[in-house]
Amino acid sequence: MSLKEHLYELRHRLGLALMFVAVGGVFGFIWFQTKLGPIPSLGELLTGPYCQPDLAKYRANISNDGTCKLLQTEPFEIFMIQLKAGTAAGAVLLCPAWLYQLWAFITPGLYSKERKFARTFVLFAAILFVAGAVLAYLVVPEGLKVLMSFGGDQFTTALTGSKYISFVLTLLLIFGVSFELPLLVVMLNRAGIISYEKLHKWRRGLLMGLFVFAAIATPGTDPISMVALALALTVLFEMAIQIARIHDKRKAKERLAEGWDGLADDEATPFDYTPSDADGKVEGEQVEPMEPVEPVGPAKSSGDRRVNYDDAT
Repeated sequence: MSLKEHLYELRHRLGLALMFVAVGGVFGFIWFQTKLGPIPSLGELLTGPYCQPDLAKYRANISNDGTCKLLQTEPFEIFMIQLKAGTAAGAVLLCPAWLYQLWAFITPGLYSKERKFARTFVLFAAILFVAGAVLAYLVVPEGLKVLMSFGGDQFTTALTGSKYISFVLTLLLIFGVSFELPLLVVMLNRAGIISYEKLHKWRRGLLMGLFVFAAIATPGTDPISMVALALALTVLFEMAIQIARIHDKRKAKERLAEGWDGLADDEATPFDYTPSDADGKVEGEQVEPMEPVEPVGPAKSSGDRRVNYDDAT
């Protein structure tokens, strides 16, 4: 396709992707206050960590019936919270639909092996993102317990809805995206950019960098979420290093079997470059020379457009 056709195709795919995100946002907006059978509403899922019984002694009782509720301090604050949380949840639920549109735009330019490689990458990326989000959801109550207990008996906590929902969504996003880092290491190793030898040499510095990254990336100041993210990334990063070790070891065996190992950078690989013709004759054998080809003369008649191929050859 021409550049103009590619731009039209990109506009079409992006339009469909945004349409699926909008549909997911409408679904998430309705789900925020509606239960789906045994599945609780999105609002109950998001406020669940804050409304756990263990945190009751730290929360301010701002409702008439004694139930756990967040505080609204601005007009339409709840509407914006519901819209933001619903859009985020809908985009996650319908991610296969809008990711397919992006995939359909990219895949015509890939070889079959690259398509299989990319599908594997997308599959594990989705699994790791969900695993990171689940871990963040489990860590939120413990982090809140640490943050809300600093004041002791002199303070009570009444969180506003916008700040609490932003805190939870940010934590889920950071954990999910951070879990993609070990997968990126594996992909770079597969592409030959980073070797196991370098990863093994840089292990201590990289692990220290993961703890620094966890301390900076987590939105809260509690040590629970920071340590949980750092330890999870350490385990995943160590798994990535071992995967790189197995991959490099297998590649080394293949090079050794094919005679590549031990060659200098300017030394030719031991391939058989001996030319051969269709009859199986190799260089050095007696080959009969070809007869010269006579040029084809002009046509005798301009009205006769037929070509005699026997005479031409």
